[in-house]
Amino acid sequence: MVAVSGPRGKLSRSLNRDMRITLRDGLLTVVRPTDNRVHRSMHGLTRTLLANMVQGVSGGFERVLEVNGVGYRVQKTGNDLVLQVGYSSPVQFSLPEGVDAVVEGTNRIRLSGHDKEVVGQTAARIRAVRVCDRYKGKGIKYAEEKLRLKPGKAGKVTKG
Repeated sequence: MVAVSGPRGKLSRSLNRDMRITLRDGLLTVVRPTDNRVHRSMHGLTRTLLANMVQGVSGGFERVLEVNGVGYRVQKTGNDLVLQVGYSSPVQFSLPEGVDAVVEGTNRIRLSGHDKEVVGQTAARIRAVRVCDRYKGKGIKYAEEKLRLKPGKAGKVTKG
């Protein structure tokens, strides 16, 4: 069990017991017991999880979503997001603990938090409410996501 605390909060995680984790002079070191394939992969995973924990409690993580479409918009009410994305009624989305949302304008959501896993999962769940359509480009997408629109039907060819 490893616990990390910093100015943005505290995180704790249970890691593989085969890996030896030592803290010396403010530096975390991960050592694997053998060089077999499983221990090599667990070594990289453990190192990355620890690095994400340290980065999260010191600087935090952020994901930005964009809402595209005529009449599509988002509002923040308390700890909930109200998404109007083409359904007959608005979609209420409750933010989990540890994730903050800032709505910029009416079509941009900036999620931030200290746990990378929770911030990413929240962004994926919001995006899943209305994934961008490949033909019209309407829906919710990540800000860095490049959407390639498909061409529509060319129409029927009539004979005669």
